[in-house]
Amino acid sequence: MSISGEAKMINTSTFGIHGEMRINEPMSKHTSWRAGGCAERFYIPADLRDLAHFLHDLPCNEPVYMIGLGSNLLVRDGGLRGTVVAVYAKLNALQLIEHKGADGLIYAGSGVACAKVARFAAKHQLANAEFLAGIPGTVGGALAMNAGCFGTETWQIVERIEIIDRSGSVFIRQPDDYEVGYRSIKLRQPRAATVIETEWFAGGYFRLPYGDQTESRQKIKRLLAQRIVSQPLDQPNAGSVFRNPPGDYAARLIETCGLKGLCVGSAMVSPKHANFIVNTGNATATDIETLIMLVQSRVKQETGIELIQEVRIIGDAGRQS
Repeated sequence: MSISGEAKMINTSTFGIHGEMRINEPMSKHTSWRAGGCAERFYIPADLRDLAHFLHDLPCNEPVYMIGLGSNLLVRDGGLRGTVVAVYAKLNALQLIEHKGADGLIYAGSGVACAKVARFAAKHQLANAEFLAGIPGTVGGALAMNAGCFGTETWQIVERIEIIDRSGSVFIRQPDDYEVGYRSIKLRQPRAATVIETEWFAGGYFRLPYGDQTESRQKIKRLLAQRIVSQPLDQPNAGSVFRNPPGDYAARLIETCGLKGLCVGSAMVSPKHANFIVNTGNATATDIETLIMLVQSRVKQETGIELIQEVRIIGDAGRQS
């Protein structure tokens, strides 16, 4: 069933919260693919404290989706039941917590763009965060999927993580609380048979060694230049669509199968980078998802390798009415 109706904003102050609530908000405005249906409710918190209050007062059965820049997300054309919470530029604290000479500790809220963290670290003469400049999302998303590029992954620099849960509680977890894998993060199950409340990353603490500011800035420039040359940044996309299989590259497999330029509607496998699907104009989420499944099917048929999606697909099937 499609979510329909006119988009509108409501006054949240009467509910004791201070953010912005929108009803029937088109998610095409908030995803990098520029496609998809509407969110039943769309909340932009004023800050972390406001988000905690908002979550505390939500019904326990209300579906909640946290998003940053929407750079790794496809919302189906039927839209989303429940509430989308947009943290980009709101959970935006970025601080140098320690700088002892040998290394330093940076805190970044989940709504901070990864590229901003890379520049901030370089400014404070801290190294090993340059790769974040190549991740087109926020800290929350990078933590949630162990995002990485150019040989480095997010959780390699994590010291501890700030969490917010459905009750609105904010607390700290350690890396050992998680099973960290390639583009995957899973909370380890406790030994006791207890129910774990849904929780999200509110921010991260990153331990980085001392480095040379000029060298770090130059490295960031090189990484960004490499992205421009190798990726279709001039067209709406969601970054890499598939994980690289062990010992191989998804892009190589897709290109080997002759799928560059393959289209479904206005969705196309990028001729520039085969692991990118671009919106060439008016692609629907259905176009994009159909193309994803077609690529998976063709690669499986021709190579025997099953590509696993890196992008997250959520929402109800069907076109908006």
